[in-house]
Amino acid sequence: MPNIGPLEIIVVLIIVLIVFGPRRLPELGRSLGKGIREFKDSLTGHDEDEEPREIERVNADEKPLEGEVVHTRKP
Repeated sequence: MPNIGPLEIIVVLIIVLIVFGPRRLPELGRSLGKGIREFKDSLTGHDEDEEPREIERVNADEKPLEGEVVHTRKP
């Protein structure tokens, strides 16, 4: 597999600048970053829209699951 050095990266960046222009580069960077962030979140299972779950336990001695909201009742 060929090594990618700094000269090759500079050439690719110049070609991207010529093709898309300087006005669209920030927009492309934002959309690329957002796409990578969404992909990473989907792999790890994190979701901003997801609300914590409330589950009533039959056995109070069980440990709560990760991300689970636990309400304790005072007798």
